[in-house]
Order: sequence, then structure tokens, then C-alpha cells
Amino acid sequence: MQHEEPDASLNAIEHTPESSFDASPEAATESQWLRRTGGQFNNDETREHRAMTRPGDFTTRPELRGTFGVAGSTHWTATAVAMGVLERGGNAFDAAAAGGFVLQVVEPHLNGPGGEVPILTYSANRDKIEVVCGQGTAPAAASAKGFRDMGLDLVPGTGLLPATVPGAFGAWLRMLADHGSMPLREVLEPAIFYAEQGFPLVPKIVNALRAVEPLFRNDWPSSAEVYLSSNGHPQEGDLFRNPGLAATYRRIVEEAESAGRDRETQLEGARKCWYEGFVAEAIDSFYRTQELKDSTGEHHSGLLTGQDMANWQATVEAPATYDYHGLTVAKCGPWSQGPFMLQQLALLRDLPLGDLPPDGADFIHTVVEAAKLAFADREAWYGDSAGEVPLETLLSDAYNAERRKLMGERASEDFRPGAPDGRRPVLPDYEVAGENSIDVNAMLGVGEPTVSKAGEEETDSTGALRGDTCHIDVIDRWGNMVAATPSGGWFQSSPVVPELGFSLSTRAQMFWLQDGLPSTLAGGKRPRTTLTPSMALKHGKPYLAWGTPGGDQQDQWSLSFLLRHLHHGYNLQEAIDAPSFHSEHPPSSFWPRLAKPNVLLVEGRMPRATVEELKRRGHDVSVGEDWSEGRLSACSQETRNGMRYLRAGANPRGMQGYAAGR
Repeated sequence: MQHEEPDASLNAIEHTPESSFDASPEAATESQWLRRTGGQFNNDETREHRAMTRPGDFTTRPELRGTFGVAGSTHWTATAVAMGVLERGGNAFDAAAAGGFVLQVVEPHLNGPGGEVPILTYSANRDKIEVVCGQGTAPAAASAKGFRDMGLDLVPGTGLLPATVPGAFGAWLRMLADHGSMPLREVLEPAIFYAEQGFPLVPKIVNALRAVEPLFRNDWPSSAEVYLSSNGHPQEGDLFRNPGLAATYRRIVEEAESAGRDRETQLEGARKCWYEGFVAEAIDSFYRTQELKDSTGEHHSGLLTGQDMANWQATVEAPATYDYHGLTVAKCGPWSQGPFMLQQLALLRDLPLGDLPPDGADFIHTVVEAAKLAFADREAWYGDSAGEVPLETLLSDAYNAERRKLMGERASEDFRPGAPDGRRPVLPDYEVAGENSIDVNAMLGVGEPTVSKAGEEETDSTGALRGDTCHIDVIDRWGNMVAATPSGGWFQSSPVVPELGFSLSTRAQMFWLQDGLPSTLAGGKRPRTTLTPSMALKHGKPYLAWGTPGGDQQDQWSLSFLLRHLHHGYNLQEAIDAPSFHSEHPPSSFWPRLAKPNVLLVEGRMPRATVEELKRRGHDVSVGEDWSEGRLSACSQETRNGMRYLRAGANPRGMQGYAAGR
């Protein structure tokens, strides 16, 4: 258990003094404004507008404040479980793992035991942020040529072919082994309870089941056995049970305890049980012997084997970081999209965002144009080849000074990767929405993950289904922090492995089959995941853990949260509640990999004048529902006069997320 207190108090971030100027932001275009002021702003009109755009006294939930512990996640049950672990004396690592295992049960349309999870940890003992990589690798037998020889030009979005090693279980266990304090039985018991006794279904689970019911009945009978009955699919509010999953976790606990009495031996016993024992054997048998329908409309068997499982272990790595206005922002490495946020920060660092109203066209245009440039670099340079990704150059001052010159007052329709160190960028051959004949309406289970085509969740203009995943943050009274984004293995992705009660990840759909790219499919390689938790130090001290579901949108929503919190003084809940936006400019990371150049989505609460000005600047703006962008949660800590002050907030969007703390 971790007991260190930070040894210095934290001061509020002080903004750089700014010079005055004689024109309001409304009276000049962004580029004119920047030239006129030299990138520094501060006048009475700007301050007045900034005050007017603050949320005021009302937020959808209070920003929680306390000194003992805080947790936030995408489902109230996981948050309650995490808080309960803290109350029983567990630390943030125990609490996050217990909450993460519960998310697998209560949000099965968004993640599952057969998925993956990247985790950011701050240990008060080690006094540093680390990455626990729970992203499994492609099967050894997988290759771009092999898929092309099957007649495929994309990795399918569903079925058996796109499976990767299920890394979530190993990652949670690695974190518990390094930092946790509670026995595995106590950490897994809440998930086992809800799988055995049931939990009430939220509408989105029911909608997802309605969408995939024909697929389950006609093509994936093992999934139908778990999720459907002879009378149809369960209804909203019904208690749903998964006894097969409960039995799997109970057997793991029993075999782990039979391996030895001490906690470390039991955790290693559980890991072997999963990756070398009965779990791996069941996966190996199912994926070798079955040929089932996937998003291509054809039937394929899988490539994942028990040997692939045995050869994989979760790793602990140093994060990618960038210093920004007193914060050191930490992300997973370029095997994820994490550095995408850091590149945006590098592009925005010298711009006066604090004086741009956060719901105004200047702010949104600037952030979106930076995102377009960072997205282009993501596609050209990111992948599971750390030694070949020029990350230091991509985050350097000189590189971003040149890239910043490409950000004009008009929306760019181009996709413009840079040439770090003089290297020539190579982009994948992606499709533009509306220019292909893929019937995405006929395909279920693609995306991260898909959601129902009916109910609250809407399809976009191409019929492609937008999805979501999960997130959890925890900070304990000793200063330990966890931010994790579990995903994969959702029930729409692949058939349930009958003996285990869960599906496997289809994360290999994020590989390209085109040769010569950093993210080209190869055996034993990690797909470039979109999963991207965030963590930050403030003046070198542990401060903030946050994140959201949302595929390619994750680091866009996480960034707008951070900018409003840092530059505009929003508290955590205000920054979460603020009307948000995202660009769909790049090719999607998910099958069928469509791009929507210059498309910008904003929430319906965005001011009309902002929307009209964005359109005037050339953005292809689509206005969504009032509460439709992201599902953020966040926890923070600061120490003043020897006392640790904790805060937390969670998202009202989706009607599931909650924070807790005291």
C-alpha cells in the first residue's frame, strides 16, 4: 500500500503576462489578430466575453471535492465499486482494477474480458508516471500478404480474423503485482457478483442487442446463447446475468489460490491460467475449428493460437510527454494515438488560447486546424515501431513552428503530414466517405465499438456506426493515480467463446494491409490503438487523470477539456459539461476506414453565431444533439499546507457516467 505524501505544496498556474491590443476578437480574423498582437491578448472585452462563456453556477453534477479518495468512470456501478475498495483500505490500483473488471460486466457492449486496456499510473512510491501496456499483439500467423491473398483489402471489423491477444487481463494483473495491495479474490469479487447475480440493463445495451440479434441467431450461436432467449433479447431494466463469465473468473481465482498463499504467487498463477491454461486452450480450440461470418459477409476462421497467448505479457513503459503551460502531459507511446494530443499541444503552445472564448469560432477553428495537422502525422508516422517513429522531432519547437504556419484563417481540406528529419511521409490508401460502395448499413459490430442503429445513437451521413468504449480514473489518499481506457471484446465484435462466456477483441482491424506503413499488419505487432488515457503533472507534482471513450475523437475531447480547465479556469465538471466538438477529417481508425475531409461536428448547445462563423471559414459543420460529444471523467489532486485536496467530475452524456469521492 502506498503512503507517501508529496513533499511540496502546489501553486496555481500563472499565465504569462499579455500585452493589450485595440481590436476585439470579433473584429478581426484569427490570422489578423495573431499578427496584430504578436500572439498575446488581453483586453476588457475579451475578459468580459470569457466571463460570459463560463458555465456559471449550474453544472449537471457538482465537482466533487474531498481528501480521502475520488473515482470517476463511464458507469456508476464501476465508480461505486472503486470507491468501495478505497473505503476498505485498498489503494488506487486495487480500486481501478476492481472497477475495470466490473466495467467488463456492466458495459459488455463497450468492452469485455477479451479486450485490451492501456493504463497510466502514478505511484507515490516511485514518484513517476508509467504506462502499463495492455494492448495485445496480432497473431504470429497474421500478415498483410496473407490477408490480401484471401482477397481482402481491409482487415475485417468483426469475426475471428481480426483478433489480437486479449491484453486487458494481463495488464490489470501487472499493475496489481507492481502496485496493488489486495488479494486477487477481493479485486475480482465485485465483477463475479454482478456476472452471477445480474445488473440492470441500460438502454444502449438493449439497443445494441436489438441491432445484432439477427447476426447472433443466424451466424453466432454461442453469442445468442449468452445474450438472447427464445423470446428475443432482454429489455431495459432487466437484470442480466452471465454465469459463464462468472464461472471463468471463479475458476481463475481458485486455480490462482491453489498456486500458493502469497499474493504475488497467486497473481502469477492467475496470469498463467489465462495465457497458458484453460482460457488460452478454449480460445485456441474455438479460433482454429470455427468458420464464422464477419463484416466482409464471408465466413473465416481465426489465426489466434494458444501459443500467441503464451508468448505475450503486459509491459511497463515510460510515457510520451510534453510540457505545456506548467503541466507535463503524459500519454501512451506511438503504438497508440496518444502522441496525437501532445502534437496538438505543441502546435497550440504559443497561441493565446486563454483569450479566445472557448465556445467561439476562433477557439474551435484554431484547435481543429491543429488537429488536422496532427492527424496527418499520426497516419504517416505512428505505429508499433518505437525506434522508427520520429517522436522527438514531431514534438520539437522547430518542427511545430513550421507546421503552425500552415494554420490559416480558412478551414483546410487537405491532409498534410510533415517531413520530420527530412523523411518522406507515406500515407495509407484510404477511401473518402461517399466515394465507395461499401454497404456499411449491412455490417454490424464494427467501430469502437458499434452501437445500435436504432434508439438514441444515430448513424452518420454514410451510415457508418459511431461508437464508444469505457474509462476509469482513481486517486487515493496517498496520492496514487490511475487513468485507464478499457475497450475491445464487446459483444458485437466477435462470437462468444462458448466455454468462457466472452468475446475477443477485433483490434487488428486498425492495421493497414498496404505495405510500407508504420501500421502495416505483421505478426506479433501491436495495432495502433485509439485508446488513450491522459495524465498530467503540475509543476512536477501529480495533478490530473482523465479520459473518455470515443475512438478517433478521444484525444480531441480530452484536449478541449484540458484547454478549458487550464486556460479558462473551468473546474473539472464545468470543463466536462462545456459544449464540445470534433473533426472527422482523417481516415477512421476502424473498418471501413473512411475519411470525411473537413467535416466538423459540434454539439447543439454551441452558439449559433459560432456555427455560422465556422461555416463562413469553410468548415463543413454538422450540428449534433445537445449532449452528444464524449463521455469524459476526470480526477485531480493538489497539496496545500500539507493537506491533499482531491476533486472529481464525470459526464452526463450517455446517462451512465458518475464520479464519487469524499
